[in-house]
Amino acid sequence: MTTSSLIIFSIISLIGLVIVSYIIEALRSSPKEPEKLSWSNDISTHHIEVNGNNLRYIKTGSGEPLLLLHTLRTQLDMFQNVIPCLSEYFTVYAFDYPGHGYSDIPEVEYTPEFLLSIVEGFIEKNNFDNVTVVGESIGGTLGLLLAAKANPKVKNVISINPYDYGNGYGITRGSWVGRILFYMNNIPVFGATNWRLRIYPAFLHIMQGGVVDKDVLPSDLMHEIDRVGNRPNHYRAFMSLIRNFPLWEKAKHEYSKIKTPVLLIYGENDWSTIEERLETKSKIPLAEYKTVPDSGHFLSLEEPSWLIELIIKFIRKNSKA
Repeated sequence: MTTSSLIIFSIISLIGLVIVSYIIEALRSSPKEPEKLSWSNDISTHHIEVNGNNLRYIKTGSGEPLLLLHTLRTQLDMFQNVIPCLSEYFTVYAFDYPGHGYSDIPEVEYTPEFLLSIVEGFIEKNNFDNVTVVGESIGGTLGLLLAAKANPKVKNVISINPYDYGNGYGITRGSWVGRILFYMNNIPVFGATNWRLRIYPAFLHIMQGGVVDKDVLPSDLMHEIDRVGNRPNHYRAFMSLIRNFPLWEKAKHEYSKIKTPVLLIYGENDWSTIEERLETKSKIPLAEYKTVPDSGHFLSLEEPSWLIELIIKFIRKNSKA
């Protein structure tokens, strides 16, 4: 095959792949929101409007309010291993961010500021007082930003593997597939084509890069998160989130303002380096710092017992202070 023939073949193949991606996107069906959580028949889902967005959320248990904020590209069910136990001590809330789970998918830029405004709106709508915010990954960073703004409703912040390093591309450190796909995001044609195709094995490989033990990822949950990604315009929201990745690292410039009690929890094998973790800790001098051994980024799934114990101890200690 001559060079010119190869070029023509490559162009035709690319055009064909783009067309196929549009056909696949058009044929995808939006999954119906389940009436019951697959992991609990006792917890009902609800909906609430925040800043014009309809959000899916849950509320369970009794006691002081505890708000759980999930990781990027996932949903509230990421906390399924910790919610039942925590609800014995607290009134636990968790919701899907816009563009995630079964919440609305507005046509906006998915920046830290946008998601922070949603979290603040959710807190106001529920009339929280003295709420402890527990966030994982971008949820951990959102919790720290709430503390930096001295939100009067927030009593404590527990930040699990906060996502504030690597120019926002920390997720690419756990998976060579993720490295390719996420860095392709901003390339015209290629990025959108990739996310329209949304191949499950690629998604699973990226998720597996966030744990030490791949078996801790519930198959039902992985498939559900993948199905939710089939919703119309979901891929556009995800592409916006990726475009704004660098802003998550810039968020830590706000940490020096934090006066709220903070607990930083890292998985020993989180995507962040030791130096990056210590940099975050240095910006919050009064923060407590814990490391969970033999664990990765998705601690709520991988080491729920560790998290539950650390959360309860930290809140109890600060309640007595």
